[in-house]
Amino acid sequence: MTSDGAARPVALVTGPTSGIGAGYARALAAQGYDLVLVARNETKLADLAADLKGRFGAESEILSADLATASGRARVADRLGRGVDMLVNNAGFGTTGEFWTAAPELLQSQLDVNVTAVMQLTRAALPSMIAAGSGRIVNVASVAGLLPGRGSTYSGSKAYVISFTEGLAGGLAGTGVQVQALCPGFVHTEFHRRAGIEMDSIPEWMWLDVDTVVRTSLADLDAGKVRSIPGLQYKALTTMGRLVPVNLVRRLTNVLGRGRGRT
Repeated sequence: MTSDGAARPVALVTGPTSGIGAGYARALAAQGYDLVLVARNETKLADLAADLKGRFGAESEILSADLATASGRARVADRLGRGVDMLVNNAGFGTTGEFWTAAPELLQSQLDVNVTAVMQLTRAALPSMIAAGSGRIVNVASVAGLLPGRGSTYSGSKAYVISFTEGLAGGLAGTGVQVQALCPGFVHTEFHRRAGIEMDSIPEWMWLDVDTVVRTSLADLDAGKVRSIPGLQYKALTTMGRLVPVNLVRRLTNVLGRGRGRT
């Protein structure tokens, strides 16, 4: 409850224990939200909940779930069906190696987390939001979904998220519910280390920090923007990608974005 007795809004964030997800959890707690925190590691979730309570007074519900599994997605979908004010579909992962050498089960897990979970959790959240006439959904995608040449399955999964979100925005017009596809570039997080992707050759000007990414996303949401691209450098790169021949874009992103060795 807020100081005037009103119920605090509730945001569900997937993958909040590090990186962009943690940035959203902090920013939303600071804005007065209570949280539903979804990840596999219950200990890290409990630590995050304690931190958000101590710093911002936010209450957090912990939901330990593996979004690569049907049962894990069903648990989160059930919670969303009971209503939240905001959903941040942040959980996702990339892998190293080439598509033709990657384990099929790993590729399927990536698809289930990056695509299936986004679709199913968005579907679970929308009915109560539409009934209330308000709600916000942020689907974390990537500039990899906009520029060809940066891997295969990861880029494909993020292209789905962008197209899905933009199509959904049209259908939701007039309902009071907003959706956004966030398309960050390289961000200083644990993402690449976990994926085993070596990033030492990426120039410093291409890196963003988490707080800038989240701040841009939330400001663009307030402005009603469906596609959010943090960083002037990435706005320029994605604009260039629409204006120059696709073969040239593919060659450039293979060099700058290390398209080889990424699934």
